[in-house]
Amino acid sequence: MDTTQRTDQQRSADRRRRELLEAADRVVLRDGPGASMNAIAAEAGITKPILYRHFGDKGGLYAALAKRHTDALLGALRAALDAPAERRERVEATLDTYLAAIEAHPQVYRFLMHPTEGASSADRGFDLGKHSAPLLRRMGEELAEVIEERVDLGPGSQQLARVWGHGIVGMMHAAGDWWLGEQPCSRAELVRSLADLLWGRLAAAGDRVGGPGF
Repeated sequence: MDTTQRTDQQRSADRRRRELLEAADRVVLRDGPGASMNAIAAEAGITKPILYRHFGDKGGLYAALAKRHTDALLGALRAALDAPAERRERVEATLDTYLAAIEAHPQVYRFLMHPTEGASSADRGFDLGKHSAPLLRRMGEELAEVIEERVDLGPGSQQLARVWGHGIVGMMHAAGDWWLGEQPCSRAELVRSLADLLWGRLAAAGDRVGGPGF
């Protein structure tokens, strides 16, 4: 098999995988954590064994969907951090970007963070921690990199940036999960309150010399 044929086959496989993920997204938007492999296969117009061939099991499909949505969310968060505005405004914009994303697509959020809610008996053995925890860790590491490259935290800056990155993501996740479920206040009120909580040390820290600024 020559290189051109292999490349064409890979492109075809990648395109088919994207089509299946788009079908899965449509089912998740409709059914949330109740989305089943049967429903996704039916939406894609294929049999469940073919779906398994592409993703292995629900865990494999979950991981692919998680990467798809996490990539998009991280891109939006970086755009908020890069916006030409004062630091406080960018902190609030970043918090708001996360909360707006989970508010706009609550079924997707519930599928990713509460995948066993409303699941069929066949899916109730799904290991939530095994699959959802890496999403939060990845976001924490990404935010840590942003903080490390932009903010002068003094001695031990790399470790402190990771503490801050994971701490901020944990705060956003926990507060956002509670807020999405109960809607006790407006999104703007929650953003201001969380920014107030973060602002003390962020306001005092200087920009890293040679960095893009924060």
